Amino acid sequence: MRRLGRLLRRAREESNRSQTEAAKLVGWSLPKLGRLEAAETRRIKPDDLAALAELYSVGADTLAMWQELAAQAKERGWWAKYRKSGIFTDDLPDFESEASAIRTYEPQVIPGLLQIPEYAETLLRGGQAHEDSAIAASVDARMKRQQILHRHDPPSYWAVIDEAALTRTVGSPEIMRAQIRYLVQTATRHGVTIQILPFSAGAHAGTTGAILVLEYAEPVDPALVYVEHYAASLMLESPEEVRRTLDIFSHVSSSALTGDQSAEYLRARLATLESEE
Repeated sequence: MRRLGRLLRRAREESNRSQTEAAKLVGWSLPKLGRLEAAETRRIKPDDLAALAELYSVGADTLAMWQELAAQAKERGWWAKYRKSGIFTDDLPDFESEASAIRTYEPQVIPGLLQIPEYAETLLRGGQAHEDSAIAASVDARMKRQQILHRHDPPSYWAVIDEAALTRTVGSPEIMRAQIRYLVQTATRHGVTIQILPFSAGAHAGTTGAILVLEYAEPVDPALVYVEHYAASLMLESPEEVRRTLDIFSHVSSSALTGDQSAEYLRARLATLESEE
């Protein structure tokens, strides 16, 4: 629903109308349009979307996409219960589940969509005391997020992982062996690209931190950049911000090992860990 609200707001802004003006022209109250754009309602009448499409002069394909998103919004996502419990504090699962392509760079840890449960649990504990039930729920939520890579017509997934994430022991050697073994298996799947950024690459464009870009199939639905910090997270959507982030990702990728070289590195790393058993 967040995605639809964002698209409705963008269409209004591109038609050079304020919320007040648009609401008046379609005969609505201002709060009604505000709720739609803020994704505060899950039930939207097809006639309402048609009225906005006519006002904003968008095409039939765009209207059809809006209507499809509205229909999907009526069904509560699996992440709703986790949001209530505070596990998800932002809308990443909504946007992630609808993406046609995901690009990520991780400098310190294995990306969330590639983590095994034991690795995820160790990260979520963070060396601190937490209630087991809370950790179990968080791990379960992270594993459910991974289902987008196993569904019919999954998004293409491209991950660049810094060598630091593969040499730092998270939990135990046994966990790291299992985690890297999973990466070896996943790297061979259709639509998944895993590259390793070796220490030998030296200084590179991604030294400022992690990258996550979500792209969508529809031309009218621009890509998003997800930025996460300790205290908050946000979505960046301006064309300049997205373009800059994609440029950085491209530079990071060009500094990394190729897909074949990365697979060879992972197998060698796994062999080293297995020899230490």
